[in-house]
Amino acid sequence: MPVKIITDSAADLTAQQIAEHGIGIVPLSIRFGDEEFTDGVDLSTEAFYQKMNTSGMLPATAAPSPGAFEQAMREAGSNGDPVVCINISSKLSATMQSAENAARAIGGDLDVRVVDSCAITAGQGMKVLAAAAAAEQGATADEVVEIVKALIPRTRIFGALNTLDNLKKGGRIGGAQAMLGSLLSIKPIIDISTGEVHEAAKQRTRGKSLQWLRDRLFQEPDVEHVAVCQGMADDYEELIDLLSPRYSREQISVWTIGAVIGSHGGPSVAGLAWHASA
Repeated sequence: MPVKIITDSAADLTAQQIAEHGIGIVPLSIRFGDEEFTDGVDLSTEAFYQKMNTSGMLPATAAPSPGAFEQAMREAGSNGDPVVCINISSKLSATMQSAENAARAIGGDLDVRVVDSCAITAGQGMKVLAAAAAAEQGATADEVVEIVKALIPRTRIFGALNTLDNLKKGGRIGGAQAMLGSLLSIKPIIDISTGEVHEAAKQRTRGKSLQWLRDRLFQEPDVEHVAVCQGMADDYEELIDLLSPRYSREQISVWTIGAVIGSHGGPSVAGLAWHASA
């Protein structure tokens, strides 16, 4: 029985990736004041960034309900197939809790495994794609889970922000709290490699922030799956160019940061994700 893979919309997978690998997506919700949208269903990524830039309101996110996960799990396992559900870091969202509640509600009806990716955006999505590839090659549910867990300590995620306002409002600022007192003309860089937000650096300009990201990647002797992550940032090509001495464009995947992570990262967020060598 082939293992079926489910994730949430914070993984920022493309429609092509979802369709190609048959991945089930459980979307989070995005709120602008009294308006609520379902990520990727009635609010596209482009519409989200336009609304965030023009509405004057900072968006908020809400985890899917356990019922939404239960429905997705039952659909994925309707033929008796095992289901592995890989979610956004439990340190940043209640999504994992909803998924675990759904799995408990299903009980012994299906073989369901819920895994904390300890990551966001490309860091999460690359684990989901690795799980899907393993499942397609005949891996068991246990083997798929172990593949995902083995990638967790190897995942690195860094983000260059224009503002900490969104993180502060959303309560996800975590270990970057100390940056708040000194942010005049500062471009903060955060480290989400452990699944929660930590301060990584402070730079004076956007250009220096992108250079810092490059330098941090170039500290690694060898990596796998370099991903440039960008939230409708008009300068992400500059980041790709900065990486060109070591990585060709063919070696870099570009991930569009969707509404879930964009709600907390703010406008024009750009970052890098990769897997350190085993």
